[in-house]
Amino acid sequence: MASTPQFAEYVFEKLAHVGEMNYRRMFGSYGIYMDRKFIGLISEDQLFIKPTNAGRKMLTTPLEAPPFDGAKDWFLIEDLEDSAFLVRLLVATWEELPFLKAKKPKRR
Repeated sequence: MASTPQFAEYVFEKLAHVGEMNYRRMFGSYGIYMDRKFIGLISEDQLFIKPTNAGRKMLTTPLEAPPFDGAKDWFLIEDLEDSAFLVRLLVATWEELPFLKAKKPKRR
């Protein structure tokens, strides 16, 4: 099952005041980017955040699941009502993740 645009919009309303947030449709899911870092995924109308040590400390006993078949486990965030906590979690995750590598230009 693919994610609905309505669920993606709902998640982004919760995170609207956090840095430069955007998302891209990818293979029926949505990739979540914060200030040029890939930090999460919306898949099957569920929010998944990349696992980091900081996130693990904040969640204490995180619920982990793969966002799609064949993927490694990510943090599955079920409580989307606490926007302040989500913001802190995303910022802590962002601080620990590297920036995306620049793509090499194609040779002609």
